[in-house]
Amino acid sequence: MKALILVGGFGTRLRPLTLSVPKPLVDFANKPMILHQIEALKAIGVNEVVLAINYQPEVMLNFLKEFEAKLGIKITCSQETEPLGTAGPLALARDKLVGDSGEPFFVLNSDVISEYPLKDMIAFHKAHGGEASIMVTKVDEPSKYGVVVMNETTGQVEKFVEKPKLFVGNKINAGIYLLNPSVLDRIQLRPTSIEKEVFPNIAAAKKLYAMVLPGFWMDIGQPRDYISGLTLYLDSLRKNSPSKLASGPHIVGNVIVHETADIGEGCLIGPDVAIGPGCVVESGVRLSRCTVMRGVRIKKHSCISSSIIGWHSTVGQWARVENMTILGEDVHVCDEVYSNGGVVLPHKEIKSNILKPEIVM
Repeated sequence: MKALILVGGFGTRLRPLTLSVPKPLVDFANKPMILHQIEALKAIGVNEVVLAINYQPEVMLNFLKEFEAKLGIKITCSQETEPLGTAGPLALARDKLVGDSGEPFFVLNSDVISEYPLKDMIAFHKAHGGEASIMVTKVDEPSKYGVVVMNETTGQVEKFVEKPKLFVGNKINAGIYLLNPSVLDRIQLRPTSIEKEVFPNIAAAKKLYAMVLPGFWMDIGQPRDYISGLTLYLDSLRKNSPSKLASGPHIVGNVIVHETADIGEGCLIGPDVAIGPGCVVESGVRLSRCTVMRGVRIKKHSCISSSIIGWHSTVGQWARVENMTILGEDVHVCDEVYSNGGVVLPHKEIKSNILKPEIVM
């Protein structure tokens, strides 16, 4: 089986982290976002993944080469010369996706994190006999999204309503699809949207079916959702593989700590924290709802909450970092400095307080 991951754009919403690596390579819960998806695809028998990409393909491929061997899965790129939207890349990668077998292929948005019930999706797709299956997820505020109106019994999709003013349903497209090769005949090689053009056509032909995603779902393409996604992901680990979570007198709630990280005396860590490889957390540190990426040093008695600390950064003694502060790669926050929502570009030193959310160039 094959799969296409829509890698797409420049990841502007996750800057300054995406100034250092393409967005799918930004760490989430101690591994690159895209690796969560590739591992899930491999687990259900996908043997080739195509990355639809429009910039820095060599960075992506060089990075993923080691995982290709480790996971035993073929990873190739299909590069756009102009942005082709969410459907154009499928037309471009047609030759890579369609084999002699005529079996369906997966398409995933690279920002989506979930439990990836792909095996269930294959069974669902075979059972309904339509042309395409999409995953949908229930949300509390459907008016912010495009809503999928479907037959609750059969799953057949009736129509899509973009940002409805009146309530028509609470299920939205979750960015995970299983498509028959015939879907590619509906897509021209031009900038085109799978959500707004291709799926409504298949729905009109009564050949589109939606499966409600069990478990959690989050689009982690922007910082606030990234932190919320981490909470949901760790919660899911607690239910499904609790042995992967850290435990001990200094741990509160769900926390993952890489085995090569070093944590000092008298710390209080959690809930909802990820500490990456090679990190050093000195004594008396307080961490909650945050991600600390590879090679970071957090000095004594500092406090970090609801923030993302980028690779190889340092947070000084008695510093306080909170309210969606994002430190890019190699940022150094000096001792006793306070950051309230600072977004700091890579390779900076912060010597004075950031009192209100702002970008530090």
